[in-house]
Amino acid sequence: MSLPSGLRQFARRHGRLARQFFVFGVVGGISAIAHFSVLALLVETGMAGPVAGSAAGFVVAATMSYAMNRAFTFNATRGHAEAAWRFAVVATAGFVLNAVLMELFAARLGIYYLLAQLLTTLIVMVSNFLGYRLWAFAHTDAPHER
Repeated sequence: MSLPSGLRQFARRHGRLARQFFVFGVVGGISAIAHFSVLALLVETGMAGPVAGSAAGFVVAATMSYAMNRAFTFNATRGHAEAAWRFAVVATAGFVLNAVLMELFAARLGIYYLLAQLLTTLIVMVSNFLGYRLWAFAHTDAPHER
């Protein structure tokens, strides 16, 4: 069974991007498990509310995400000295967006905190992918250290 011609054409034209987004999704899934685990642990034990618990989970997930995305998703050509601070800028923007959306969804709209986090994660995932791909891990011709 072969792919329809339109799908084959799309794959030829955008295969690298589609593969990269797929790997980003796998890395994001692993990071999300860590994020949700920290969030649930902190909320269910009464150590933090949903917004603070989500913030703590985000920090854990972002740390894991840097290492995995640099190595597997983007095959970064920038050295750590440059890629790390760029990653931190994008991750900080994602952190702020995460907090704002959790405040909106969980605290203001009263959506159950895990569902609120799921919606938030999907939105932040897209913005982070674009920031990492187009800026933080964008390829450079300069030599780099791994």
